[in-house]
Amino acid sequence: MSLLLKASNGHLFLSSSIASMATCSSFCAQLPIHFRPIPISSSFPTNQPFRPFSAQASISPANDGGSPITIGFLGLGIMGSPMAQNLIKSGCDVTVWNRTKSKCDPLISLGAKYKPSPEEVTAACDVTFAMLADPECAVEVACGKHGAASGMGPGKGYLLIVLSHYRKFICSSDGFLLVIAPSFILEPPSVIGNGAAMKLIVNMIMGSMMATFSEGLLLSEKVGLDPNVLVEVVSEGAISAPMYSLKGPSMVKSLYPTAFPLKHQQKDMRLALGLAESVSQPTPIAAAANELYKVAKSHGLSDSDFSAVIEALKGKVQS
Repeated sequence: MSLLLKASNGHLFLSSSIASMATCSSFCAQLPIHFRPIPISSSFPTNQPFRPFSAQASISPANDGGSPITIGFLGLGIMGSPMAQNLIKSGCDVTVWNRTKSKCDPLISLGAKYKPSPEEVTAACDVTFAMLADPECAVEVACGKHGAASGMGPGKGYLLIVLSHYRKFICSSDGFLLVIAPSFILEPPSVIGNGAAMKLIVNMIMGSMMATFSEGLLLSEKVGLDPNVLVEVVSEGAISAPMYSLKGPSMVKSLYPTAFPLKHQQKDMRLALGLAESVSQPTPIAAAANELYKVAKSHGLSDSDFSAVIEALKGKVQS
């Protein structure tokens, strides 16, 4: 996550609030270049007030002027929508925006306001959250035409929840400066940026596991075994993983209720392969799995659960 603040002198600040994001000048030297920030001057105002808040049921937090804090939310996908809904149910004054306006309608019916551009949301709100799918989208929504940055004012906050190449954001000619805010406590304390790399590696492993699991399910059926029994055997053996017992029964029925969209799994595979390439680490298994996710996307399965990758194999395995 990162928080954009605009101080009374007109400077925009991007402050890291989660240690997994690679957004600070103290990155480890071995971190790949696309995760490193552009060095910036340390001379910036530090006395601009911006208080964190906690939205509690039926209590709308107040800003420094005593009036309720207004909250904006950009991006209403599988994660953003329930987050915005929780804010509304907590009694917060919420304004929403999404590229597909129809996704705003359920929240509007719960009491949310709507603005037709990110700029208008940030202009109208004290704090704006952005839950976006990928780095390119994050940059466009923040810095594009009628983007969120255009609506920033003194003391406003912009919290971006996305794994991104933030060096694209930090441009001194546009008045952007980088500030590091306190992050959650790690045991033991770790280097900022490690969490981002860890997330990509874990998701790369998960994507590769699902691809192999899909091969096993289809092969078992092809040779006359019951794939449901295979799920039970795998779930009880040395290679047991919660993912297999959770996803397996639905996959056998060709059902893929979305928990983690396939398009996002493929995006993480792509970013993980880029990370590996930047440090000259071969990842042939992940590369092969990534191709299967790309095939599944081409078959219209982008918004299905990532377990739908099995569909990319059916034409190859089944006659």
